[in-house]
Amino acid sequence: MDKKLCSQVDLIREVFHYQSRFENSTMVFKIDYPVTEDPAFPGLMKDLALLAKTGFKVIIVPGAKENIDAVFNQHNIETSYTSTCDGEVRVTTSQAISYVEMAAFNVASRFMTYLTGSRVNALIGNFVRARGLGVINGIDTEHTGTVDKIYTDSLTRVLNLGMVPILPCIGWSPSGKPYNVPSDEIALQVSSALGAVKLFILTTHDGIKIDNFDSCLESYLKEDNKISLMQRSLKIAHRNTIENLETRQDGSLVRLTPSQAELFITAYNEFHQDEADSDTKQQYLRELKLALNACRAGVHRIHIIDGREEGAVLKELFSNLGVGTMVYTDEYDAVRVLHSKDLPDILRLMEPLMQNGLLVRRNPEQILEKKDDYSVLIIDGSIRACGALHYWGEFQSEIAAIATDPNYTDLGLGRKIVGFLIEKAKKLKMSRVFALTTKSQDWFESLGFQEVSVDSLPEQKRSVYDYNRGSKVFALDL
Repeated sequence: MDKKLCSQVDLIREVFHYQSRFENSTMVFKIDYPVTEDPAFPGLMKDLALLAKTGFKVIIVPGAKENIDAVFNQHNIETSYTSTCDGEVRVTTSQAISYVEMAAFNVASRFMTYLTGSRVNALIGNFVRARGLGVINGIDTEHTGTVDKIYTDSLTRVLNLGMVPILPCIGWSPSGKPYNVPSDEIALQVSSALGAVKLFILTTHDGIKIDNFDSCLESYLKEDNKISLMQRSLKIAHRNTIENLETRQDGSLVRLTPSQAELFITAYNEFHQDEADSDTKQQYLRELKLALNACRAGVHRIHIIDGREEGAVLKELFSNLGVGTMVYTDEYDAVRVLHSKDLPDILRLMEPLMQNGLLVRRNPEQILEKKDDYSVLIIDGSIRACGALHYWGEFQSEIAAIATDPNYTDLGLGRKIVGFLIEKAKKLKMSRVFALTTKSQDWFESLGFQEVSVDSLPEQKRSVYDYNRGSKVFALDL
């Protein structure tokens, strides 16, 4: 079979894999207004219609900012903005709200038209209950609002009928008062309320590129002798994070974890100085903020893609590499430090291993004394593995107390927690990690550890080494 045909077969396999994985899943598409003005818009709508026809639950949240601006200009309506903790918001007066509604529903009707042309039923509905923002910085924002509630029952009924809900940037109070609500906020709240598996942010640029943030990142990561040791360790970790970013040949970012996205946002906020391209970078910043907030709200995959590219949604959805920037929650985001309330859970994991001698016995007081050394791995809200990284001086740390839920053996949780602790040690600039074991030497060797002598241990550890137990020492140079 020639290479071209093999490539086509691999692509078909990927499509079937993602089709079966996400069929009947809810996906939210937040589409910036300029995308609707592009010649590629009809093709995009055909792709969304295809997804709806093949078992995906599609929700569309159209942006309307630029169309609102155009309507305001046409009717000589003045507009102003005020700053909030989440950025600037348009002040929508009583005079302006009817024009906002006109512009928002005009955009929504474009989506309705193309979906109807593809024989997909759609509904523009009042699925958002809103409340007013009130007075901000001494300014009455009048008909500027925020999401108070998403009517999930109504949305679910519409989706189960195979229809596509379209949510314009308007919400209503229980008494029927209309509010201008940011489409980004609606997309976020809908994704969270319905447990969407994916949020697509369709924009008009060819990808978020690290070059767009180089100067900000360089300034942020610059050494500063005045910062604390903890802050310096954080910067070292961030520098390693940047070095491990996955990019394409054109410099666009393939994937970002929430922590990486947050680093970009922090660096930009603290060190952005070039106002010449602020509009473009502000767009990147807004998209990253939306993606990060969506991750925190429980959406596992957020895709920032160029809505003008032919087949971009299908390429992003049905292929491993995709064409945009994906912000995703990875397995290490499921690993966190130990909380006191977690103690019963990790003792439950450790007790069988302590009984058969695989682990040294530790009582609750000993664990809590070194609580900050411990990490736990969570799956579906439950602790399924734990481990500790103890520092013994001489830039050497011990990996200890590795325990996993036996019901999850096939997932390789032990390897995952050890991998996490190794990365943690690297970020702390350790030169070596080591582990003491009586029965797991083969397992540690499979992870790259090599047996070393007790004499090679740091002096503090040698002084408490239990020669009666006779544990073997395995080390990994970093």
